[in-house]
Amino acid sequence: MNKFLLGFAGMVLCFSAQAEVKVNDAWVRTTAPGQPVAAAYMQLTSDSDVDLVSASSDVAGSVEIHEMSMAGEVMKMRQVKLLPLKAGKAVELAPGGYHLMLLDLRHQIKEGEIVPIALVTKDKAGKENTIYLKLGARAAK
Repeated sequence: MNKFLLGFAGMVLCFSAQAEVKVNDAWVRTTAPGQPVAAAYMQLTSDSDVDLVSASSDVAGSVEIHEMSMAGEVMKMRQVKLLPLKAGKAVELAPGGYHLMLLDLRHQIKEGEIVPIALVTKDKAGKENTIYLKLGARAAK
């Protein structure tokens, strides 16, 4: 009986050690007919240090983490392999900065559509966690 209780306590400790990532103001930008890419935006706040390492969606062939930045007078966009989420610090994925790029769209993203996106985070020990989201689609403000 003691082995059972010890094992159960270990499972509870493992579960409670998993980082909690809160997602706020999540949305996907609508697209024009034939447009092959879309962008997703949100605010992420983790209760412990983790990295956003990947994302996926049923509406896209692939999803990448991107960063936009100014180089002189030129706006540049590049893929980043991971996005650090520091404990208690909100990270904005917003137009003109970090965002998710949905590539090879399977259909046009229309106003009001619900777009599923899965985010994968990894903690310092290498443990991965998947967060399943449903984002509303809307035109840019």
